[in-house]
Amino acid sequence: MPHKMQNPKFKNEHFVEWFRSAAPYIHAFRGKTFVVAFGGEVVSEGQFIGLAHDLNLLNSLGVRLVLVHGARPQIEEELTERGAAIRYADGMRVTDDDALKCVKEAAGTVRVEIEALLSMGLANSPMAGADIRVASGNFVTAKPMGVRGGVDLMHTGEVRKIDAVGIRRRLDANEMVLLSPLGYSPTGEVFNLSLEDVATAAAVTLDADKLVFFMDTAGVAGKGGELLRELTVAEAESVLALPAALPADVGYYLPCAIRACRNGVARAHLISRHTDGALLQELFTHEGIGSMVTEAALETLRHATIDDVGGILALIEPLEAEGILVRRSRELLEMEIDRFSVLEYDGLIIGCAALYPFPKEKAAELACMAVNPDYRGAGRGEALLEYMQVRAREKGFKQLFVLTTRTAHWFLERGFTETGVDKLPKAKQGLYNYQRRSKVFSKPL
Repeated sequence: MPHKMQNPKFKNEHFVEWFRSAAPYIHAFRGKTFVVAFGGEVVSEGQFIGLAHDLNLLNSLGVRLVLVHGARPQIEEELTERGAAIRYADGMRVTDDDALKCVKEAAGTVRVEIEALLSMGLANSPMAGADIRVASGNFVTAKPMGVRGGVDLMHTGEVRKIDAVGIRRRLDANEMVLLSPLGYSPTGEVFNLSLEDVATAAAVTLDADKLVFFMDTAGVAGKGGELLRELTVAEAESVLALPAALPADVGYYLPCAIRACRNGVARAHLISRHTDGALLQELFTHEGIGSMVTEAALETLRHATIDDVGGILALIEPLEAEGILVRRSRELLEMEIDRFSVLEYDGLIIGCAALYPFPKEKAAELACMAVNPDYRGAGRGEALLEYMQVRAREKGFKQLFVLTTRTAHWFLERGFTETGVDKLPKAKQGLYNYQRRSKVFSKPL
């Protein structure tokens, strides 16, 4: 059967739609600091080439990038070649003198390879025209972990201090900063560190906006095996407390994500290293591709303020154009903003509704209720309705009514009953638009 080519028009329209939807993220990310951490497997298995393209894109958009690489497989290979012992204690490498030589050799090799790949500028490739400068150095001060569980870990250490001033100076010069899993003491000793410790400490010290971990699994799974796309710190801690065994990388990275968010990092992301473009999909799409951890819930219902007018207009204007909602000018919306409530997700207005009071009848009209199409189907409409009902009760109203042309069944399913125009408050009857022929639904509070 001959191959059927995709309609170019459809493909172009899809691209335009996606690119426009990414615009808010592009604006939001400019000038922000992201710490991106990945294991040595990303380099040894050839996945860093694609990641380099994505990092180049972020860099061109003005994102300040700190990269933290691991070197575990490269260290294992060095140890095996030298016939040296591979020893672990409670998941941590025991770094003796021989192992430290392998650690330094492997870390240096990985760092050079990463710098080489970030220096590419081949024509007709995503790196065409790239002019990335990579800075690395002794930005990490470390201390020995000492004896743990009766085992001397020797040259295995942990982060003592991150040179934030030095790193920011490099970032201000539009350079990427590359941190290796090595730390140095004031006495000149070298310590083998874990990439998650370095990445977390760097993100916290720099007050980073995002900390991203690449790992083997797709993210954090729930009890039923489903991907948990968003978790608060409290929810993430509940996952760690589950009796079921977690994948090893989740056990490594999820506690670090929690620690980072507890200490001021706005977002921590856990995404798969096996998905090409995972970083872009996680950062520039509504649903993301992995698991995101935040200190508090991203979604809030609250009273609207004058600063929300632009977001509300962007939400309701498409519905007004379809005739679903009555048109409201910016001036009218600004005058009536105190009557509105909004559903906000990560700084984006994704839902709104208003209450118009009729004190004489102790009734209120629920009007201009809308939810962004990209965020429907997750109970947000019900949550918004319940919030408005609570607000109406708090104001002493006994009846809630709504006029609608398209969503009759939705309101019927939520306790409203159809009534007539003559049952509306007298003032509202005088404003009823007989050309729209909206149906009237009412619900006692």
